[in-house]
Amino acid sequence: MKAVTDDLREQVHAAARRARVAAHDLALATRERKDAALHEMAAALRARAGEVLEANAKDLEAGRAAGLSQGLLDRLALSEARVEGVARGLETVAGLADPVGEVLRGSILPNGLELKQVRVPMGVVGMVYEARPNVTVDAAGLALKSGNAALLRGSSSAEHSNTALVAILRDALETTGLPADAVQLLPCHDRASVTHLITARGLVDLVIPRGGAGLIDAVVRQATVPTIETGVGNVHVYVDASADLDMARRIVLNSKTRRVSVCNSAESLLVHAAVADEFVPRITDALLAEGVTVHGDERFAHDPRVRAATDDDWGTEYLSLDIAARVVDSIDEAIEHIAVHGSGHTEAIVTGDLAAARRFTARVDAAAVMVNASTAFTDGGEFGMGAEIGISTQKLHARGPMGLAELTSSKWVVWGDGHVRSNS
Repeated sequence: MKAVTDDLREQVHAAARRARVAAHDLALATRERKDAALHEMAAALRARAGEVLEANAKDLEAGRAAGLSQGLLDRLALSEARVEGVARGLETVAGLADPVGEVLRGSILPNGLELKQVRVPMGVVGMVYEARPNVTVDAAGLALKSGNAALLRGSSSAEHSNTALVAILRDALETTGLPADAVQLLPCHDRASVTHLITARGLVDLVIPRGGAGLIDAVVRQATVPTIETGVGNVHVYVDASADLDMARRIVLNSKTRRVSVCNSAESLLVHAAVADEFVPRITDALLAEGVTVHGDERFAHDPRVRAATDDDWGTEYLSLDIAARVVDSIDEAIEHIAVHGSGHTEAIVTGDLAAARRFTARVDAAAVMVNASTAFTDGGEFGMGAEIGISTQKLHARGPMGLAELTSSKWVVWGDGHVRSNS
């Protein structure tokens, strides 16, 4: 067993060493070369979409046999439209400004020293993620544009899809003269490969976990490599006393049902008591018509079609056609409920009262707060980032959808003319 563990550790560390070499090359690559590679990657995905979908079909078949939930199967599934979507995402990233070399601040000191703080790549970025093969492409594209090499550790449930995608991306990199080792796929059948990645301090500069609460917690707790925590999405929509109820209905339905398997999907609904008599039956009918199971408090559960909510429902990220629903007596009660049960991802208020909107946005602690808009908009692509490598719910370095800038660090460049510091 030890020999197997040692061999796996060497595989991961060898990949990291190759990635460091590739990262050194990428740090010197011009925007023109990186953008050309991104366009070539997009074209290759379109040309070889059949390979990707054939591989994905194998993963879906295995997933159904293994009893994966419908939500996980939806995350895993690719289609021609989804392949086209990730290809367009690469092209959008190519059209964005290159963050590398951006001057964040600068000055000339009284002694004549010239200071500049500039953006630089992180170096080697590891991704640990579950089920979603589109993350493979998004991570590779964002890492490339920001000058980083990517080590991708997807789940075994997406093994065939990820293998096909990475092979296509590596071929495209070689075609444009950039190192193929800028994108590498790590072994996925042994959880120890995650451990070897997140403890490869000195070889890996940053690890980003993206997936369920268990995965994220395990990575954050065990890693010796710096990590950025991408949290789960226990997302709330609060319908205020002054809300336009037609607007509220549209926002709740879109937030919940647009795509239930993603982290910006609404999992809880809070309704102000002042509009509950009218809105609760309306939204209950609408949600049930869309196939959503409503887990409600006594005001919602008065309808026999609604399941009585348990304490566990308020903190659950369903990732399915389920929603927890509660009537609150005030905006402050809604804010307090979110403070107790929210995950710091996205929270939304539907209101016609400017003061209520300002109170909600100021007091709710989340990476994104929506006013009269669906929670589905918390997405790197929707925010103009082309794609995202994850949605950070922590407060250090990066928060919210993480695009190119969030994959960079900075360095100080100091220019002198024989300057020496005095002994005093």
